[in-house]
Amino acid sequence: MQTYPLSSKLPHVGTTIFTVMSALAQEHQAINLSQGFPDFSCDKKLISLVNHYMKKGHNQYAPMAGAPVLRQRISTLVKELYGADYDPETEITITSGATEALFCAVTALVKEGDEVIVIEPAYDSYIPAIELSGGVPVCIPLEYPSYRLDWDKLKRLINQRTRVIMINTPHNPTGAVLSEQDMVELERLVHTNNIFVISDEVYEHIVFDGLQHASIARFPDLAVKSIIVSSFGKSLHTTGWKVGYALAPPRLTKELRKVHQFVTFSTSTPFQYAIADYLQQQREAIDGLRAFYQAKRDYFLRLMEGSAFTPIPASGTYFQLMSYAGISDEGDEAFAQRLTREYKVASIPVSVFYRYKTDHKVVRFCFAKNEQTLKEAAERLQQVKA
Repeated sequence: MQTYPLSSKLPHVGTTIFTVMSALAQEHQAINLSQGFPDFSCDKKLISLVNHYMKKGHNQYAPMAGAPVLRQRISTLVKELYGADYDPETEITITSGATEALFCAVTALVKEGDEVIVIEPAYDSYIPAIELSGGVPVCIPLEYPSYRLDWDKLKRLINQRTRVIMINTPHNPTGAVLSEQDMVELERLVHTNNIFVISDEVYEHIVFDGLQHASIARFPDLAVKSIIVSSFGKSLHTTGWKVGYALAPPRLTKELRKVHQFVTFSTSTPFQYAIADYLQQQREAIDGLRAFYQAKRDYFLRLMEGSAFTPIPASGTYFQLMSYAGISDEGDEAFAQRLTREYKVASIPVSVFYRYKTDHKVVRFCFAKNEQTLKEAAERLQQVKA
């Protein structure tokens, strides 16, 4: 059979580490604390609502921008949380997960040769989306081990080619949270430059220790130049439903929807109607997330006391970083794989979130799990010695 040359548009991209580690966990019958999804079910009321709308006949395409009732409920939620007014018709778009929204945002804003500042470690979809758009990722690392951002260093990266700054708060994989002062610094940078912001806020409701989520929506001068991305997968324990959304001023929404209509066009109809009803009927489920996940974080940390791992503080998300520097000199990918094979607990090596695989000897564990799962995982991790 004759073959023809094919030049890859993403030559450095392979199968994601999440797929690799989950497959390894399955192969070795390990407890999977690698990929970021709960091992418990969502609210049965939510499942019942989906079933209701399926039986009611809401099984065809939803409007391209999303079901109007869901966009209205999101508008109300954002107003109550952040005091920001987003028009459901012109400023809110429902997407098939946050990753689709991020891809559409990058594709809408980034042109050939544009530079995009990416804060590392970074969610692994950012850079491929930038490169597919012909953009140039310009990476700046958070300071280890505090995972704080040096705004002076970021400022020095800005030039006439800078088109977008991508931020993520609460931050995956580190659990760091940007503060109000961080947003003031960001506002100063973009105020006098032709720069847009893409703000990944999918863990917005999972913030700990009395901290507040500093959403872009709270800062009007930033919001007019920003696309905010969030997800019901994280807030309703329904990652498999892939229902996300984007908030943006009309001119940015218009451009984002031009891309969205040719990527997925629309998102699962009965899920949208079910979520809309749930937001109205069970608002306390959103409000209770921070306490729910802080209890899981604290429980996991208690279980890990006395282990050879050193925890790195997490102020948000449902991920906990652990340093294994006192255990082994192995690279983090090798260590994570050995941990899965020998101790039957799967994690994610943090170096994969850096473009050039910066390795601080840190792995990420997901604590969005039942207590029994966390207990069994911690018992195995307690056996890991230097």
